[in-house]
Amino acid sequence: MLRFFAGVGSALLLITAGFFTWKGIAQDEETVLPPPPPPESSAPDTGGPPPTPPASDAQTREERRFDRADRDDDGRITLEELYHPRRSAFARLDRDRDGRLSFEEWAVRTSDKFTDANTNRDDFLSPEEFASTAPPRRPRAQNCAC
Repeated sequence: MLRFFAGVGSALLLITAGFFTWKGIAQDEETVLPPPPPPESSAPDTGGPPPTPPASDAQTREERRFDRADRDDDGRITLEELYHPRRSAFARLDRDRDGRLSFEEWAVRTSDKFTDANTNRDDFLSPEEFASTAPPRRPRAQNCAC
């Protein structure tokens, strides 16, 4: 046990000696820094006001979301307006139009989606094929700097 502590102590002494040697060598060297380059003007100074930035949409994300949900544009959202997108998605899945979504109806839609995506018919989806199952993304606004 005594040899262990002696080894640890000597290792610490060697590390400390190495540190002080390194600091001493670093102080002996004088580093001469080159003079800074003269400042470059990136744009000519015209003396006028800066150009006007492009106009942005004044509506916030929540205001746009509210406007999409307010289908009759009366400034209020009813429960029917809130349910509308969900009812549309449900109606696409409800094949027999009985107002209920059975497992079979869901499974048919899911298996059709798999079959459409499996372009090489190997019963497996590659990452590229799986990416084709994602819902389509809406295009961004032309003047959006998102």
